[in-house]
Amino acid sequence: MNKQELSAMIAEILGQLGKEPMVKGSDYKPSNPGPQARDAGYTDGDFVPDVTALDLRKLYLVENAENPEKYKKMKEKTPARLGSGRAGPRYKTLTMLRFRADHAAAQDAVFSQVSEDFAKENGLIPVQTCCSSKDEYLTRPDKGRIFDETNQKVIKGTIPTAPRVQIVIGDGLSSAAIQANAMDCLAAMKDGLKARGIDVGTVLFVRYCRVGAGDAVGDVTGCELVCMLVGERPGLVTDKSMSAYITYKPHTGVLESSRTVVSNIHAQGTPAVEAGAYIAELIDTILKKKVSGVGLHLEAAQ
Repeated sequence: MNKQELSAMIAEILGQLGKEPMVKGSDYKPSNPGPQARDAGYTDGDFVPDVTALDLRKLYLVENAENPEKYKKMKEKTPARLGSGRAGPRYKTLTMLRFRADHAAAQDAVFSQVSEDFAKENGLIPVQTCCSSKDEYLTRPDKGRIFDETNQKVIKGTIPTAPRVQIVIGDGLSSAAIQANAMDCLAAMKDGLKARGIDVGTVLFVRYCRVGAGDAVGDVTGCELVCMLVGERPGLVTDKSMSAYITYKPHTGVLESSRTVVSNIHAQGTPAVEAGAYIAELIDTILKKKVSGVGLHLEAAQ
């Protein structure tokens, strides 16, 4: 077979591939038309619906469930991914899209920064730990617990006498949590402490902050109690979870068991204002008992 014959044969085969198969000499008609396109509800150029706006407590995707009403009532009590449904052995498209969206939000919360104007706009005194960047903060937790001489002088110059209660707001591992919850929680705390005759004084904002930075603040100020509001490591339920760490007689080297923690402060957990009122009551109790953390629980059990 020469080159011309080979080319002709290949052309003939390719031509046949483009034709529809014949069935008993008649036109081919598929017995199963396959999936048909549905109206998406929007046209090209429109924004795709925001899957993060869906309430996980009300999102129930299981088909032909034995008792869907009971399951839905259970889901209303938790934002956990229950009743996600399936398409064959796989997650449904909506379930997967929501999972990826929540994961992306968690990553953004960790790597993004609290606004540079946050402290100034809210009347806070800005200081920074020994971390020079977000990357160093994530890779060197030890540097997020201490201050250099310059920032120690700023703290000491701002708070010259030892306060009874020192409140600190730290960005932590979720900038989104601080911007969403910190100021509402702080306002409720101040109201609650004022009603109990406890002066708050100057509030610090610490950038690149770990929980241990509160101990360093205790070293510099000599405060009786430190309460730190800090952004927590985000998860797939929320990227805006904040916690309060309260330590009586804070100092470098204090045991972690000496801290009292109020966690899950966010819209789907404990609302910021409600948490602030509770924290104020808790601070008052700790000051009276002169102990925090495990010791406080042991005191209450007696």
